[in-house]
Amino acid sequence: MGRIAVTVLASADAVVEDPAGVEETEHGGWALGLEIGAECERYKLEELLAAESLLLGRVTYEGLAASWDGRDQSGFAETIDALPKYVVSSTLAEPDWGETTVLCGNVIEQVRMLKEALPGEILVPGSLQLVQTLFEEELLDELRVLLFGRIVGGGRRLFPPGTDPKPMRVARSRNFDNGIASIVFEPREEVPSV
Repeated sequence: MGRIAVTVLASADAVVEDPAGVEETEHGGWALGLEIGAECERYKLEELLAAESLLLGRVTYEGLAASWDGRDQSGFAETIDALPKYVVSSTLAEPDWGETTVLCGNVIEQVRMLKEALPGEILVPGSLQLVQTLFEEELLDELRVLLFGRIVGGGRRLFPPGTDPKPMRVARSRNFDNGIASIVFEPREEVPSV
């Protein structure tokens, strides 16, 4: 059975929307110009190499396809190109990025079947709407946040107001030389109060 690991970039004020600016949102591109550094870049490549497949929403899929398809940068492009990709979409009919399967219909059923069928880690980069659904349905096994020391001042957050609270625990964390931190959360059982 596969494990679903979500990975997102977040600002200090919890904005996760469009860090690279490919979606052309009002606050998009907030991570551009920040020095990632070799140590953090290596960490992200190792995360990708540990994945057996990618699960994506359509918007993230199209952004990654435009950014990485056929490009060779530090091993990222080659690795992403080779991974099987599963895209949750009701509008994407014919994906043009290799190794892509479109999941349509009931998202929850599709993801549950995928999780049961695939071994190893199913990595979900970005994909805000999909992540919110996975969280609500308790289908995510790990939430990895790469936290940047930048205040954006606006933009979508990973979990909007009104999200049902669920207990999480910090499974591990790491600080990089460039001031970026990695914080990994896992769901935990709620302890009933006495």
